[in-house]
Amino acid sequence: MQRKETESLWRRLMRTMRTHFLAGILIVIPLAGAIFVLVWAFVKIDNILQPVIETIFDRRITGVGFAISLILIYIIGVIASNIFGRRIIRFGESLATRIPIFRQLYTAFKQVVEGLSGSSTKKAAFREVILVEFPREGMRTLAFITNELTDESGKKMFAIFVPTAPVPTSGYFEIVAEDMITRTNITVDEAMRMVMSSGMIAPTTIDTSGVAKSKSPTPPSKP
Repeated sequence: MQRKETESLWRRLMRTMRTHFLAGILIVIPLAGAIFVLVWAFVKIDNILQPVIETIFDRRITGVGFAISLILIYIIGVIASNIFGRRIIRFGESLATRIPIFRQLYTAFKQVVEGLSGSSTKKAAFREVILVEFPREGMRTLAFITNELTDESGKKMFAIFVPTAPVPTSGYFEIVAEDMITRTNITVDEAMRMVMSSGMIAPTTIDTSGVAKSKSPTPPSKP
């Protein structure tokens, strides 16, 4: 009898320790990940101007390069916000885009940045959260509308991105017809949290009322 009570106590203790350990992981891992990204960005940006700082002050001063970089970015933004500055930038771009290879790289990066910020289309890169049947019929997943297109007949099409969990930066790109999507009331931020948590953090309900639901594309089966 005493042995059973000892085993029961031991199991409760282990269960309690496991619960507390998992709770600690849920706090430490996101915190550590965020700190790691911030430190990495700080070091990379700070290192850009450190050679200049070492030449002027004859020693390395951590943080000064980062601060100067932020100030320079802000000044460039101020210049680009007025008519005279925009003319200078357009002139510089016209010269830069005449250089082979650099032109393709610069244009590609500029389009990506403008798309993500929404500065060129007045909309963010991920415009709307939808549901599509993926990877097969009967299974629905979250996807983001990234652009609106039309086919040769004038039918509206959508470029969509289907993210993978728990890393939403990778996924699948598809072009689908309008009748192949189900619109939702989920915001982009909520959808990102859902994907990164593999569904553990999600709205209690998903509103698709008043939206026609239809069959979505299924990727071709692998041989």
